Amino acid sequence: MPNILFLTSDKDFYADLSGQIALYAKDFQVMDSAEDTSLTDLIILDDKIQDLDVMRHLHPKTPIILLLKEGNNTVRESALNTVMTKPLSLENLLNQIRSSLTLLDNSADGYLYFNQYELRPIEKEIYNERNGETTKLTEKEVAIIKFLYKNKNKIVSKNDLLQEVWGYSPDASTHTIETHIYRLRQKVEHEDTEAQLIMTEDGGYKLVL
Repeated sequence: MPNILFLTSDKDFYADLSGQIALYAKDFQVMDSAEDTSLTDLIILDDKIQDLDVMRHLHPKTPIILLLKEGNNTVRESALNTVMTKPLSLENLLNQIRSSLTLLDNSADGYLYFNQYELRPIEKEIYNERNGETTKLTEKEVAIIKFLYKNKNKIVSKNDLLQEVWGYSPDASTHTIETHIYRLRQKVEHEDTEAQLIMTEDGGYKLVL
């Protein structure tokens, strides 16, 4: 579930827009600055041009959508910076959010680097810099690694991982997670302790960095 950091000085606008996103795009989670912004997948800045450079420094590979009043566009757009003019429709905003996230996954900026591994989400593969091996992954395996990477500074419980990757599927259980983690390790690690990908800790999982 992508996390959207929404920064605005207008509390009513925040409540209205975040409520609409929660209603019509249940696959997104809207956050404000009081929450754990290290898990941010996309940022919406409402009339906060002055915060753009700061956000880009804190989140160098995160797509940013800047909402501006008409005639107030002084920002150079790029693959990671998008300007939308207010007033705007919810449909257009949601389309832009999905487009920005897809564009990121399709670019080198969307690659994840850790412990001499390079995860390429769109290609569904992981590259091991130690031996030059590229391993094909399933969609679920990519989702598991991405979620562990997003939470790389803490242990992820089996239930949290299950909910993120499988949602509320009645056919999924913690045993499903255990089986997928085991197969992923076997596929990538080849029982090489130096190439450990995921470790089990306190009943949950953590990516080896």
